[in-house]
Amino acid sequence: MGIQCGIVGLPNVGKSTLFNAITASSQAAAENYPFCTIEPNTGVVPVPDERIRALTALVNPAREVPATIEFVDIAGLVKGASQGEGLGNQFLAHIRDVDAIAHVVRAFDDGNVIHVDGSVNPKRDIEVIETELILKDLDTLDKKADAAQRKSKTGDPKARAESDLYTRLKEHLEKGRLAKYLLLISDDEQTWLREMHLLTAKPVLYVANTDEHGVTHGNAYIDTIREIAEKEGALVVTICAKIEMELVEVPEAERAEFLRELGLKEPGLNALVRAAYDLLGLQTYFTAGPKEVRAWTVRKGAKAPEAAAVIHTDFEKGFIRAEVMKLADFLRLKTEAAVREAGLLRSEGREYIVDDGDIMHFRFNV
Repeated sequence: MGIQCGIVGLPNVGKSTLFNAITASSQAAAENYPFCTIEPNTGVVPVPDERIRALTALVNPAREVPATIEFVDIAGLVKGASQGEGLGNQFLAHIRDVDAIAHVVRAFDDGNVIHVDGSVNPKRDIEVIETELILKDLDTLDKKADAAQRKSKTGDPKARAESDLYTRLKEHLEKGRLAKYLLLISDDEQTWLREMHLLTAKPVLYVANTDEHGVTHGNAYIDTIREIAEKEGALVVTICAKIEMELVEVPEAERAEFLRELGLKEPGLNALVRAAYDLLGLQTYFTAGPKEVRAWTVRKGAKAPEAAAVIHTDFEKGFIRAEVMKLADFLRLKTEAAVREAGLLRSEGREYIVDDGDIMHFRFNV
């Protein structure tokens, strides 16, 4: 399943540097001036997972294919973006297409890197971005609400319920609250909200982009971001985009030592990618054979036919059963035959709920 996470934030907060590090490339310009990114750059990156390496080492397939997430670098928003300031409308449209938002917030002082508002203030910066997203959503909502209100005058109770939702949602947004925090009281309301593809209904994680000292010791800016995130129930990943970019340029054999010298256990990007994966409620299952070991992405709570559809829709249409092993059992017993002999290879039907880390083989008939 294709998953997109958009990287947003004000200009000069380190978004493009972070994106370059994520994709280990120089696709996005990282210059010290606003609007250096004109089109959204995209990069598909693997989800860090030691389990697939262990599985590959045991199976020794021709190739290994990890789960992936696509990150989209969306140019910096500014105050007034919803009204077309800067290159606002264009970039707000790009945000509409992504599944989740990684909101990069500046958490470092550097006189050589100009802040678009003249000073570093995470609370203000977060509010600027949220306000622009809310204003754009209000514009989207107004068009939808007018049509629903006209339809409700026919006396159709469902149309009236839809119109009532839009009235509540407008009041909610005008109070400066994000759409995802609106209390929904029916399945229909969930459907209507989802179909609007509102910017403020998308899941968000905050990326506190700090300096070398901040990433190991923290600072007041990071504390502010965490306080805001805690109130929202949001995730925070602390990262130093500059270090991550430097790490990309270090030979792979020397990266562990480079991290140790900085007092870091792993690249911050690993935490970011995992957080984005978790934010979207995703998990991984594996297929394993001599041709390839592959990690597949599926939503948490998915049943076996839905997992089969990730490989091919025909697998879901003709689903018969899934043969399932737990990764831990396979790694311990070394072969599928040994797992089967131990009675640990199970045949599961359509109602089986996939566990993170399952090794699955689908039987189907088209």
